Amino acid sequence: MERADWLLTPAQRGNPASRVDRRHADGAAWSTGNDVRPLVHGAVYFAELLAAVRAQRAGDILMFTDWRGDPDELLDGPNSAIGDVLCDAARRGVVVKGLVWRSHLDRFQFSEQENYHLGEEIEEAGGECLLDMRVRPGGSHHQKFVVLRHPGRPERDVAFVGGIDLCHSRRDDAAHRGDPQAQRIADAYSSRPPWHDVQLAVRGPAVGDVEATFRERWTDPAPLSRSPRSRLRAALQGEDTQADPLPVQQPDPGPRGSHTVQILRTYPNRLRGYPFAPDGERSIARAYMKSLRRARRLIYLEDQYLWSESAVQPFAQALADHPGLRMIAVLPPLPDQEGRISTPMNLLGRIRALEVLRRAGGDRLAVYSLENHAGTPVYVHAKVCVIDDVWASVGSANVNRRSWTHDSELSCAVLD
Repeated sequence: MERADWLLTPAQRGNPASRVDRRHADGAAWSTGNDVRPLVHGAVYFAELLAAVRAQRAGDILMFTDWRGDPDELLDGPNSAIGDVLCDAARRGVVVKGLVWRSHLDRFQFSEQENYHLGEEIEEAGGECLLDMRVRPGGSHHQKFVVLRHPGRPERDVAFVGGIDLCHSRRDDAAHRGDPQAQRIADAYSSRPPWHDVQLAVRGPAVGDVEATFRERWTDPAPLSRSPRSRLRAALQGEDTQADPLPVQQPDPGPRGSHTVQILRTYPNRLRGYPFAPDGERSIARAYMKSLRRARRLIYLEDQYLWSESAVQPFAQALADHPGLRMIAVLPPLPDQEGRISTPMNLLGRIRALEVLRRAGGDRLAVYSLENHAGTPVYVHAKVCVIDDVWASVGSANVNRRSWTHDSELSCAVLD
């Protein structure tokens, strides 16, 4: 098996401005010698993240991006609120740098206030957390990853990449009784929604590639927001709107395992462009299209949305081309919010997407939703695809046009 049969070459990424591929001495668009473990369920991820952050010491580096952050969310029992954990790290000399989406107004049920207070707490403790609205109108920064570097102790370096935000409702486990610190969603999921999600723990040279993605966003010279209202409020409240320099990036960690990892992103074609993606980047969509052409036996998918006929067309084409290919999809039974303006489009988009897949695959397509032992539906938030037990993708991007074109996203393709 040739890696280039499954993974994107630098030319196929379609974004020569990014240094993620150029930084590899061998010219490859991926790194080898990695150890990648899936952390299934938020409680598993949060406990491992907590232990790793608490083991950091002065001079170590912690970088994170998030869509939503709730500073009081407990990572693993009492005295483990994410805001306190990050602030404690900053106070003991860890270099803490964060980028959190400055979201739309709270009346649209997003998370502006929560993100502001998380950033405020970290700043007061000596770290730096910027509220980042460098997106297309109507878009969001949806990446969810944490990078921990340890100068002089590279064996401890790790990147956590996936679909799990540092916020309420994510700390569920295999019993799926829901996070005690719940965020209310549709009534069918109860007041404590059961939640299924996945994050990766990546160790080895690929940690440097994830860090490079953070550094590209951090050094973007564009103003954090183009909104006059947001910029005026930031000035009146003394909010940090200028990124301080980062420490020099350390050499990549040495080999840790046998996995090949490729970092995939979505960036929109933003007005005036990103310096690291002047025409945007669609490597997540391109990676799906390339890997699905090689599918022969089984496509396994976990996805929050599975919207739009155009996004599922590569799956349908694979099913149509190969009569022995089967597909299993695990989806939430209902949208997360009732009464949102997007709810009818959500339902219609899924119906049309499933119709396309059923026409191509017939009874070779199976679609499931989950419930816990009490019969309460489980909300599937994971974004996972496994093809033929060879190629896997885990990250922040759903299978829909928004995740493939409009928001910022980050996924890891793993070849094993």
